[in-house]
Amino acid sequence: MSVSEHQALITNDATAMGLLAVILGFVFYTSSSNHPFWQKFYKFVPALLLCYFLPSLLNTFGVVDGHTSQLYYVASRYLLPACLVLLILSVDLKAIMGLGPKAVIMFLTGTVGIVIGGPISLLIMSAIDPSLTAGQGPDAVWRGMTTLAGSWIGGGANQAAMKEIYEVGGNIFSVMVTVDVIVANIWMAVLLFLASKAKEIDARTGADTSAIETLKEKVEKYHAENARIPSLRDIMLIVAVGFGVTGLAHFAADFLGPFFAEHYPQTRDYSLTSKFFWLVVIVTSIGLAMSFSPARHLEAAGASKIASAFLYILVATIGLHMDVTKVVDTPIYFMVGVIWMVVHAALMLGVAKLIKAPLFYMAVGSQANVGGAASAPVVAAAFHPALAPVGVLLAVFGYALGTYMAWICGQILQAVAH
Repeated sequence: MSVSEHQALITNDATAMGLLAVILGFVFYTSSSNHPFWQKFYKFVPALLLCYFLPSLLNTFGVVDGHTSQLYYVASRYLLPACLVLLILSVDLKAIMGLGPKAVIMFLTGTVGIVIGGPISLLIMSAIDPSLTAGQGPDAVWRGMTTLAGSWIGGGANQAAMKEIYEVGGNIFSVMVTVDVIVANIWMAVLLFLASKAKEIDARTGADTSAIETLKEKVEKYHAENARIPSLRDIMLIVAVGFGVTGLAHFAADFLGPFFAEHYPQTRDYSLTSKFFWLVVIVTSIGLAMSFSPARHLEAAGASKIASAFLYILVATIGLHMDVTKVVDTPIYFMVGVIWMVVHAALMLGVAKLIKAPLFYMAVGSQANVGGAASAPVVAAAFHPALAPVGVLLAVFGYALGTYMAWICGQILQAVAH
């Protein structure tokens, strides 16, 4: 029986938030401990992965119901935009451009991996269970898979667009949402684990990480030269910038989303009717503009540290959505999702090896597709906080491409099913 069929033990979001805060505190306290046990433990288990996995146990065992809780909504709509502004505030745009074309090549490879991975997994699994390609109605499997393609190339808005374009039935849609959450979360966990081993992996593949190292060194040099103990004034200014820009972005998004939906409904295919799309684009744009202004000096007072705290709260609320036991309910669809993700991963790793791309480009290029703006900066920041904006910029790129590429994937899926 799933959590939603039983009343969760904790239904008050304030209590759930307190639990998440305690979990995050515990992880950070133990990960910086000098105790030999914890030092050995964190050599194998990345702290970030734990911030994500422990909350998923609260959902799996019915302590908190992640689906009725509003914590993820609040974190993704309030804390995420504020976090993006504060992380992008200090970005060195020239240095990011200096990372070269490999980051974009890996991102596009990830997109192609999703487009071809769906049809390949449907072909493989329909050989095992022919019923997967039997129906053509609203609940046909291939129709449901188009929404998964939309989500894994762009995000929720692209997923919703596919649901409408391919007239996807409610039953198969809810199954695919479950597959989406579980498979994407497992893949994110794999990426976070790989991020903790990046140095060894890059050394083995002979990847050129000089551009990334230069960017990290520039950020660290800036910190060393300008860092100061933040005063209350500094902290209040950081809060004012983070949430002030977030408020402005919400104000604009509440107007722009419905405006495009009403006057230019055809732009739904490009996510222009989605408020969340506008929210991310506006905070990213304002953050980039502010990086050329004196506001960037807030970084010296620890703007990115406050942003990282918001990011970890977001990670914990993402974990709260994962129910490990759901795999048992839909094993055949889960296998479709796993094979799909394996094709995506294999193509990413193959191209990364071919062009000697660092693991960072592979991981962030993949997560910018599969996870979008909510989690691409998380994976990027696992390598170094200075790299989080790369994840954001690629994820915005994903929103723009999502509907086109998912539509193409849908056409191929339809051909396979026929």
